[in-house]
Amino acid sequence: MVNRRSHKKKEESSSERWLVTYVDMITLLLIFFIVMYTLSKVDVAKFETLAESLSAVFGAGGMVLDSPGPEVIPGSPPEKIHDVVEQDEQIKEQLELMQLSNLQKKLEEYIEKNGLASRVSVDMEERGIVLSFQEAVLFDLGSAQLTPYAYQILTKLTPLMINIPNYIRIEGHTDDLPISTSRYPSNWELSAARSTNVLQAMINDFGFAPWKMSATAYGQYRPRVTNSSSENRQLNRRVDLVILRNKFAEVEPNNILNSTVTN
Repeated sequence: MVNRRSHKKKEESSSERWLVTYVDMITLLLIFFIVMYTLSKVDVAKFETLAESLSAVFGAGGMVLDSPGPEVIPGSPPEKIHDVVEQDEQIKEQLELMQLSNLQKKLEEYIEKNGLASRVSVDMEERGIVLSFQEAVLFDLGSAQLTPYAYQILTKLTPLMINIPNYIRIEGHTDDLPISTSRYPSNWELSAARSTNVLQAMINDFGFAPWKMSATAYGQYRPRVTNSSSENRQLNRRVDLVILRNKFAEVEPNNILNSTVTN
């Protein structure tokens, strides 16, 4: 009797094993359809926007869509497409600010480490990062020729900036003391020569791309402080290296040589 009962229980157990397999299959199907449903709800446009923006900022060569059409989200109304574009711009702006903030920290660390804080400053302005060199750091008084010390400083600082995709503008400034020499008839020529020489050094000696560089001269007319003392005049005699935020690059002339510079 005992053997019969044991045998009967084994037969019943064997006959019910298919239920385990069936339950497993149903569970897997349920999970599969849940996953499919979840994926169908993912905003593909937002995902692609984020991925492409990250790719562009970190140098992978990705291109953010300039004017996404209805094919980005089939059947989407224009309002939704506009929202996607606006979100894309916000993502790009946040990534750019993170990148510039990181660069600012690196520049500040170098300046502090080398005891240059009294003569070199770096600030984040609305237009971008402004790296400001007082005259004595780069030039002799009344000269536009870069000193050997200037090359030492630029050799350390330029590698931190060379991979930044933003436009870079070099601005020359002087104080209000008049200058009149055969080489520099006025402060306009002196400030222009200084900004141009810094630009040429960055291109020819440090490998910066010329199409993203520009030089401008302000003479004595954009002082940092009033020219009321020799100390103040020293602050005003400077060269500012401005790393422009991309939104300000829109006012720059069209660049047919490299149309992807700000993407």
